[in-house]
Amino acid sequence: MRYSASHKMETREKLLASSAVSAKKSGFSTVGVDGLMKAIGLSGGAFYSHFSSKDELFKVIVERELTQSLERLSGDHVLDSARLERCLQQYLSMEHVQQPEIGCVLPVLGAEIARSDVQVRETAQTWICRLHEGWAQILGSDSLAWAILSQCVGALVVARMLVAPEIQRNVLQSSQEEISRRMAEQRID
Repeated sequence: MRYSASHKMETREKLLASSAVSAKKSGFSTVGVDGLMKAIGLSGGAFYSHFSSKDELFKVIVERELTQSLERLSGDHVLDSARLERCLQQYLSMEHVQQPEIGCVLPVLGAEIARSDVQVRETAQTWICRLHEGWAQILGSDSLAWAILSQCVGALVVARMLVAPEIQRNVLQSSQEEISRRMAEQRID
């Protein structure tokens, strides 16, 4: 039986959404094609009518997730330093620590991206650089934008490695304070 083009697109969208959540919860390499398809109620063989390989799916997930992060952290609206600080506070929150499946892909899949093929890494680089460029314009500093981006991702990774919520909060709060201090220094200069 042939399915309509809209059915195929809906299935692809379900596969992308389900695979992204699964990857952010458990890692991408831990689940096989059969498991990814089973999560949306289909057989493993149907996977190849949507993607040529699991690597291609990973590339699309990385691009999609980083596009969404860019929209959340800069978006179409004018982003000023006050709004950037509010976005960073949401990023460095316990909610983001406790719910990796709804947050940024970098803290949870950064190591897998780094081990991926060049196409995946180039895709990640494109979107990370776009985010960096937006922040650099707001902050007036290329190096500060890289430092804040790295601080945020690193703080989330460290907080998620810890067990005690009070220590997790301390990591997040310390990072927020340091970022705020650096941003204030940049405004003064």
